[in-house]
Amino acid sequence: MAVRLTFASIWKIAALTALIAPLVPIQMAAVRFGWGFAGPLACTVMRIGLRILRVHVTVEGAPDRDRPLLLVSNHVSWLDIPVIGALMPLSFVAKREVSTWPIFSLLAKLKRCVFIDRDRRHLTGAANSAIAERLIAGDAIVLFPEGTTSDGLRVLPFRSALLGAAKAAFGRSETPVRVQPFGIAYRRRDGLPIGRVAMSEIAWTGDEDLLPHLIGILNGGPIDVALRFGPARPFTAETDRKALAGDLEREVRRLTKAADVSVA
Repeated sequence: MAVRLTFASIWKIAALTALIAPLVPIQMAAVRFGWGFAGPLACTVMRIGLRILRVHVTVEGAPDRDRPLLLVSNHVSWLDIPVIGALMPLSFVAKREVSTWPIFSLLAKLKRCVFIDRDRRHLTGAANSAIAERLIAGDAIVLFPEGTTSDGLRVLPFRSALLGAAKAAFGRSETPVRVQPFGIAYRRRDGLPIGRVAMSEIAWTGDEDLLPHLIGILNGGPIDVALRFGPARPFTAETDRKALAGDLEREVRRLTKAADVSVA
């Protein structure tokens, strides 16, 4: 069934276009030449974009200040990217398909995302090496260990393979990598607690067509989302990758569990 844009949604699209279009070439040049304002500029654009979309973000806790820093979180929707990306200069580990999506591929590249092929396990070592290089260089990297988006009502099992990037970074620099869990919880829409129906309109499982889901977000009311940060764990030579993945999964599940959203 076709989804029609409302007048308010058309205004949002126009405002987002007016915001992004003139800044894209500047950001592309900043990323290419390593200009210092590339990270802060991307954050500013995403903050303004969230205001246009009427997405309000509250933050509990804070990202660890030490580097190298690998942040791990649950993953609900493409909307997670601007919600997290507006917080501070950072990059994401994204599946390779994102590099082919209209608009989102451009935004991902401007945030210097690391693209990986999750279905070709023999490439995991190369992906971990690329992520490790960025960690050693001082970049804060966000990893979604579930490997895909969930329905927003549960946290999926964490895959431990890409935590190998922390091991690779430690092996090269002998500096413990800070691995910090945080949870993202969509709490309210139109001022009302989000239940299963409203969550299904926000969560994007990846099996849905992107355009209708995007239009649904544009047509809908204001969204309140919370980011909750837990304490960072050091990854050293003694760290068991699989045990750490289990610990992080439990902590992210705890962080995302809220009174008005049933997260299992």
